[in-house]
Order: sequence, then C-alpha cells, then structure tokens
Amino acid sequence: MRRSTTACIALVVAVAVSDLGLTACSKAETAKAEPAAAPTVAAAPTRYLPEYAANGDLLLPKDFEKWVFVGSPLTPNALNGGEANFPEFHNVYIEPGSYEIYKKTGVFPEGTIFFKELQLTLPPATHPDGSSELPSGRGYFPGKLNGADVVVKDTKRYAETGGWGYYNFNHFEPKAASASLRPKTECAYCHEAGAQKDSIWVQLYPRLQ
Repeated sequence: MRRSTTACIALVVAVAVSDLGLTACSKAETAKAEPAAAPTVAAAPTRYLPEYAANGDLLLPKDFEKWVFVGSPLTPNALNGGEANFPEFHNVYIEPGSYEIYKKTGVFPEGTIFFKELQLTLPPATHPDGSSELPSGRGYFPGKLNGADVVVKDTKRYAETGGWGYYNFNHFEPKAASASLRPKTECAYCHEAGAQKDSIWVQLYPRLQ
C-alpha cells in the first residue's frame, strides 16, 4: 500500500511539473511570436485651406478663433491724430497646419491664411490719449468686435500683389460671409514696404520669429 501510494504521488508531481514546463514554454513561444509594437508617431495636423465662392470671392474662414494666436497690436485713434487707419486691436491668428510647416521650414507654405479680427478699445476714454481707467490700472482695453481682415498666400493667384491676397470682411459686425480681393494700393503696398519677411510683419509677433 505504501509503495502504491508513493508511486501515485510521484506520478502526480511529475505531471504537474510537466504541465508547468509546457505552460512556461507556451508563454515564451507566444512572446516570441508577437511583434513589437510600432512607435507612436504624431499625425500631422489637417490643414484648412482657403475656400472661394463661384465668383472668386474668398469665403469667411471657419473656426478661426481656434487657430494659433500670434499677437494683438493696437493703433488707437487718440495716438494717431484722431483718425487711425485701424483704430482697433488687431487680434491675429494663423491657420494651425500652416504654422506647423512654417515653424519647421521658416517658409509660409502655399495656402497659408492669416486672420486679423478687429476689436475696438473699450469706451468711454477717460484721458486725452484715449486710455481708460479700470481696477487693474490705466490703459487700453478691448471692447466690441469690429470686423476682420484676412490675408492668403497663393503665389500664382496673387502674383500682382506679392503672392498674397488681401480681403476685408467688414469694419463692423457681423463679419461678411465673403469678401472681394482688395486692390494693391490698399494693403499689399504697405505690407511689401514694411513687412520683415514675405510680406508678413513677423517683427510684431514673437511666435513667428
């Protein structure tokens, strides 16, 4: 009886050890068979390119307020003889996909869109220079929105204006749904004369430098 019992125990142990070995081998084989995971690569952002109406007018760009904000220069009336050409904050955005390409190459790609939303200073002005007083101190503060200007890069379409097309979507609200190309004497001339790079005033915007 003792021999039989001992033999049975030995047999059970042997089978268990064998099963463990097979299980370990099976896991090792599976690990070898499974390919290593490929490294994650960030997808390039999808670009939003300019859209045109049938008559050639530019359509108001969509979701511009979600684009990359680059700066907000201000030229108030009170500091420009009472009649500034643009008496507002110029809240400037660039289309994100174009911005990514520019940061890598230093060149604004074809189809780049800059959106300049105009915003009046907060009235009423309480000082002769047009500034106002708020709890934070004296200064110029953003008020009502006042239309928008848009510039688009297309070296073939806008060859006569330095490769960029200039559009105004009202100097009041609401913004127009579409806009016609402005003549060279209105916008392109100034940009070509004073802009630091490719007709764009990058000297005003650290994110573009």
